Amino acid sequence: MDHSGDDLPLDRFLDREEGWLRFNQRVLELAEDTSIPLLERVRFLAIFSSNLDEFFMVRVAGLKRRLATGVAVASPSGHHPRDLLSRISKVTRELMLRHARCFDESVAPALAEAGIRIVRWAELEDTDRRRMRRFFTRSVYPVLTPFTVDPAHPFPYISGRSLNLAVTVRDPRTARRMFARVKVPSVLPRFIELHDHRFVPVEDVIAEHLPELFEGMEVEAHHAFRVTRNADLEVDEDETDDLVQSLENELLRRRFGPLVRLEVEPTISPEVLDILSNELGAEPEEIYRVPGPLNLAGLSQIADIDRPELTFPPMVPIEPRPLTGDDLYAAFRAGEVLVHHPYESFAATTERFLEMAATDPDVVAIKQTLYRTSGDSPIVDSLIEAARSGKEVVALVEIKARFDEQNNIQWARKLEEAGCHVVYGVVGLKTHCKLALVVRQEDDGSLRRYCHVGTGNYNPRTARAYEDFGLFSADPEVGADLTDLFNHLTGFSRKRDYRRLLVAPTGLRDDLVRLIRNEIEQHAQGAPARIRVKVNSLVDEEMIDAFYAASRAGVPIDLWVRGSCVLRPGVPGLSENIRVRSVLGRYLEHSRVFVFENGGRPEVWIGSADLMPRNLDRRVEAMIRVVEPDHVSRLVGLMDLAMSDDTSAWRMAADGSWTRATRDDAGEPLLDLQNTLRGDRHLRVVDV
Repeated sequence: MDHSGDDLPLDRFLDREEGWLRFNQRVLELAEDTSIPLLERVRFLAIFSSNLDEFFMVRVAGLKRRLATGVAVASPSGHHPRDLLSRISKVTRELMLRHARCFDESVAPALAEAGIRIVRWAELEDTDRRRMRRFFTRSVYPVLTPFTVDPAHPFPYISGRSLNLAVTVRDPRTARRMFARVKVPSVLPRFIELHDHRFVPVEDVIAEHLPELFEGMEVEAHHAFRVTRNADLEVDEDETDDLVQSLENELLRRRFGPLVRLEVEPTISPEVLDILSNELGAEPEEIYRVPGPLNLAGLSQIADIDRPELTFPPMVPIEPRPLTGDDLYAAFRAGEVLVHHPYESFAATTERFLEMAATDPDVVAIKQTLYRTSGDSPIVDSLIEAARSGKEVVALVEIKARFDEQNNIQWARKLEEAGCHVVYGVVGLKTHCKLALVVRQEDDGSLRRYCHVGTGNYNPRTARAYEDFGLFSADPEVGADLTDLFNHLTGFSRKRDYRRLLVAPTGLRDDLVRLIRNEIEQHAQGAPARIRVKVNSLVDEEMIDAFYAASRAGVPIDLWVRGSCVLRPGVPGLSENIRVRSVLGRYLEHSRVFVFENGGRPEVWIGSADLMPRNLDRRVEAMIRVVEPDHVSRLVGLMDLAMSDDTSAWRMAADGSWTRATRDDAGEPLLDLQNTLRGDRHLRVVDV
């Protein structure tokens, strides 16, 4: 059979950007779901807004840059970037208005019924206004800086994602009108709290006191607005002698990136909008009129209110049974241990493993990749402690991790100061794999390697909210693989073949295509054949064509995709054997799992790679084969549970639309996947 894709329909790919927007729409649908605890709905509204900011800062900015530089090639779906930007604008406007309606008509009234109110200045009573005036004088006025625009004062720079007030003032002596801008300082909370869980938008407090900023002038009007700018970084690693310094310079430049979106409230006057448009260089299609308040990413402040009855019931991560003893090394020597976060404790497994290695006098070396973590992480502290105690510590820090660049630079320097060998990855690639290698001298004098390969970052904060897997192993083959890979990352090597790892960019793409083609061959021979994949994004054209080829050959394929998916499932003659599901909920589904039936002897892989060109071609990724029969069964069972028609999930249609299924034909609730996986249910008196 021809697997080249030459005989496949030209419209077999959906738009990646629209696919991502449909993912964010699913986040919004969670906020609209009145069966979800109220403060969790508030959090989903905040996540939607934050997600959309990043979409404009990166994806829309990238399309605009392609147009500006003349690199206006069509997208995989065949759309020219200009047409695609127009389509994106239409969809985003619809979603932003839907988001505002959800807040205004559903969430805000429900909050008020629960005793949590977001009130505008006009709704405040005199006592509250006096309280807000005292707060303004004490905590707001000292950090405000009004900028007037006139021949002596050019239009000020408007930083990305900042909330601002456009103010029109009039000089009563000369009758001259002037424009001014007042930035809402980022040090202020998004909402100013009164008592009894009542909150006032910070811009309302500032707006009421504008006469104090423009004393002697008449404040005629004020309008809130917000700018989103291009925040993508461009560093030519081949042309720099100091990657860290170049990146820091680029981070400074990011603040001045070109505008990609101007958000204004519908009440803005035409005159003020003209001033903003002209001074900021905003084209009409870049202007978004959105019912206030703007910047609802700040709703995370409301979501954090201590009202347990309005949030998901607490979940206590359990400790995996093999690791309940005192000797983790003995547990790993007895057999590999698969852990599933956040259901199983990150602190009692991954953190404990590295803390133990740092203080163990028999450990001689620790090697670790760090993509995103927190500067106050116990893992960073463990690496510092290990280095200070004389151990050989190598930390491979990815300082190009988007939006974490500055944080990563800071704690990378902290590691260097402690004596760690800090490596900033491979030129031209991002190091995205999740690996830890501990070398220990055993009682018999030999050296043994203890390994961890994960699907998620070594970040204790996100480990409480991100769903991920980690595999602990003392298998000599895994130890040899990690040693080889670290040597590749810190030195010079073009090693391609490993024992139990698949590694990008040297071989992962070809290996995955080989595994897919093996399923086609198994099916042709009458042997059991099936493909099950769980990823965050599926946008790589070659991989999608490989799935299409397998489907056309009769191989059933189940794809569990959290985010953007540009494959069209269920198309006759192309993908009728492919089903696509998406699960969103309390935890962010983040793990990557690949299951190939292999004639009844399943091959199961977990790791860091999504099916995107950047992951397969421009990042260092690692997938490890899971070999313990119990672990294989566990992962196969998880995939089957997620894809079951009895499980609540979004189901994707051939046109790219998603339909959420929460009840069966009889009206009974479908299974909640994440709640089913909780291991702490036996700890609760009431089953939830």
